[in-house]
Amino acid sequence: MQAITIKGLSARRILLKLSGEVLAGERHFGYDPAAVKRFAAEIGEIVSLGLQVGVVLGGGNIWRGNMGPYMERCNADCMGMLATIMNGLALQDALNSAGIAARVQTSIPIPKVAEFFVRAKAVRHLEKGRVVIFAGGTGNPYFTTDTAASLRALEINADMVIKATKVDGIYEADPVTHPEAKRFERLTYQETLKRGLKVMDASAISMCMDNQLPIVVFDIVTPGNLLKLCRGENLGTIVVDESFKDGAV
Repeated sequence: MQAITIKGLSARRILLKLSGEVLAGERHFGYDPAAVKRFAAEIGEIVSLGLQVGVVLGGGNIWRGNMGPYMERCNADCMGMLATIMNGLALQDALNSAGIAARVQTSIPIPKVAEFFVRAKAVRHLEKGRVVIFAGGTGNPYFTTDTAASLRALEINADMVIKATKVDGIYEADPVTHPEAKRFERLTYQETLKRGLKVMDASAISMCMDNQLPIVVFDIVTPGNLLKLCRGENLGTIVVDESFKDGAV
């Protein structure tokens, strides 16, 4: 399998982190069939480049996990994990319908619904060109799907985590409320944590930092950006170690 270059790094296998909200499209809740179909097609395009692709989805289009004092945190988080499994099944169906082989693996055993996560089996699927959707978060409360993305990326030996967002990279402040805010081309893990930039939660960034796993943040809202990024166009922001050099693996 031939590697491709993303933000100056050689990559053969990636972990794509998608928020659940993207599946809702203009509906802002639940599923927009057109949006689900679109993201399945865009994932298919990068698979056609020869990339092995794992996906972690959030569950925000179904459940935000916030009922204040009316629900205990562990129960709320478990509901969120179930929401990500629903999203994984929706994306899997769209991928399979488009002729792109996909499997859902969950951190919570639901044998009649999806495979249980087994690292060796996930890697085998990837090697066969199948998209593997990792659902159910880490299987534990108090951990976000960002942390699940970092964890699964490390477990499958991904070359990087690609986080798809609504903005075109990482800014020093919210560009919606601060239009003059500077967008970063490149950051280190240490800078990201020190500045408190809202890229991923601190646990996810620290996990990537400890294992020198690059993070790329880019805008997924603009159609075609995922393919452009994976074809080498200079989109978004990369978060790497201080020793990073262009072309390093």
